Amino acid sequence: MSAKQHTVIDSPYGPLTLVADDGVLCGLYMTDQRHRPPEETFGARDEALFGAAEEQLEAYFKGELKEFTLELRLHGTPFQRTVWDQLRRIPYGETRTYGELADALGNPTASRAVGLANGKNPVGIIVPCHRVVGANGSLTGYGGGLDRKQRLLDFESGTALF
Repeated sequence: MSAKQHTVIDSPYGPLTLVADDGVLCGLYMTDQRHRPPEETFGARDEALFGAAEEQLEAYFKGELKEFTLELRLHGTPFQRTVWDQLRRIPYGETRTYGELADALGNPTASRAVGLANGKNPVGIIVPCHRVVGANGSLTGYGGGLDRKQRLLDFESGTALF
């Protein structure tokens, strides 16, 4: 059985809860996030364990880091993990549609399934599900809320700074 630990850090989006599974980051959750697991599943609080994640997030929010290099342990179905891997390939400051992601997976009719997997992403920001938009470029669902999604996209495009 794995041992989970967590910490809570400040960010321009409010508190972020970081969760690790045996020392490997497996969750990053915002307050009021859809699909946020219950607090009691996060394990004991451990401030020391998350130094690398905190440093990279701080650099990201300063505009100094464009790509995270943290080891992740993503718990999900094989299809979800494949979608999350595709999300990590979307370059900083760019967006993709659900259809484009489905095409990249070799299954052009799977855009709805891609959207569902995107919504279950357990490591927001680091696995950049905010970079996925609707077919017409419109903002669609985001577990952290559409306001946060717009702020992240504006930040990465250089139209807004924190």
